Amino acid sequence: MRTERGHSGGRRSPGRDHSIRGERHGRGRAQRGDVRAAALILLAEQPMHGYQLMQAMTERTGGAWQPSPGAIYPTIAQLEDEGLVTTEAEGGRKLVSLTDAGRAYLDDPRHGVTDPFAAITASDTGAPHLRTALAEVHSAAKSVAINGTHAHIAAAQAVLADARRALYLILAEGPSRSTEGARDS
Repeated sequence: MRTERGHSGGRRSPGRDHSIRGERHGRGRAQRGDVRAAALILLAEQPMHGYQLMQAMTERTGGAWQPSPGAIYPTIAQLEDEGLVTTEAEGGRKLVSLTDAGRAYLDDPRHGVTDPFAAITASDTGAPHLRTALAEVHSAAKSVAINGTHAHIAAAQAVLADARRALYLILAEGPSRSTEGARDS
């Protein structure tokens, strides 16, 4: 049953868009094929469980990319179907290992496997504090979107529009004394 604000008590409907911006997105989205390339590259170093692959991808990108189980496990299954990896049951989990065919696939330039970690870390401008602040604002906006009234949501939209304009002004005007001091801390 829907409330007057249009949500259903915290339940999420499959296939329904639940994002604030009106588009489907995940945490730290990568390009199609990046999960595949990253998994192959990491497995060339050592066998791993699916969860370890997710952790390693997150660590390699300094948290900029956090692949979900919904991206990792289907990729592992596809790589196994292609004979590029094998899985072995180990303590209730599956240990994934690169096969000789997988190593040959990685080494063959015709497959065009590029290091997705290099692209992700190269695009990171070294602003982890800004990324953290943005995540906090996103969390607050999401809370307003889920729990707020129409008036709350309208007020939040105005605050976010003001913040967007203020951020562009920072770039347009160049650094001021107050932002230079903040940047050094």
